[in-house]
Amino acid sequence: MLTPDQIREALLNVIDEQENGNLQTVSILRAVKERLELPRDVGQEQLVLAEFHRLFTTGYLAWGHDLANATPPFCHVTSRGSSALEQLSRDPGNPQGYKEYLKRNSSLPPVAEAYISEALDCYVNGHYKAAAVMLGGASERLVLDVRDAIVQKIVREGEPRRSQLEDWRVKKVLGGLKSYVDEKKAKLDPQLREKFEAYWAAFTQQIRAVRNDAGHPNSIDPVTYESVHAGFLVFPNVAEMANLLKTWAATGSK
Repeated sequence: MLTPDQIREALLNVIDEQENGNLQTVSILRAVKERLELPRDVGQEQLVLAEFHRLFTTGYLAWGHDLANATPPFCHVTSRGSSALEQLSRDPGNPQGYKEYLKRNSSLPPVAEAYISEALDCYVNGHYKAAAVMLGGASERLVLDVRDAIVQKIVREGEPRRSQLEDWRVKKVLGGLKSYVDEKKAKLDPQLREKFEAYWAAFTQQIRAVRNDAGHPNSIDPVTYESVHAGFLVFPNVAEMANLLKTWAATGSK
């Protein structure tokens, strides 16, 4: 049985191929049926229909071709959809491709992986505030894993304890991690130093800021698609940086 993510990826690929033409429901669905080699099975065909209509929920498709052909079966790719198609292999609107891209560049702990799956599900259903909270949860799990690895390094090498790294508040842990890594920066592998300098600020200022805006009980402003989308795009780089930091901490090098 095909998964919704597999069906959505096939739909997006077909739409990408047909975008320059006159998009119509029948031509899209026929091509997807052929690509997925679907048997005559109403249950699976309805899964395809559900994922097709979800593309409208996400805002990647809208009905109509022009004002003279403004109703179904005509449809068109929105500006949001065009942006997603430009980076289809890693866009969060394509959860299957996004997860594969993430796995090629990093290894997530189980808790972070579960949060990312939930975040992607929220995103494709248009629940951007919920997606931001889940994405922030995945990122904070990465931070705590890095913290644990560095605390072990500190103990192993007999260095003074760092109170910030033992704090329960993620904000304090973030500050402690940055201070510690900054002290060691001159001796870091160039690749790790470059990743740290490029993406540590992206994590603290982008993903976590959006997560806090979404989860703060006093916040009633909607979290925008643009901010969540940007957070998803930077997350693989943050995950790769976290893996490099954990590897560095485990080597025992001072």
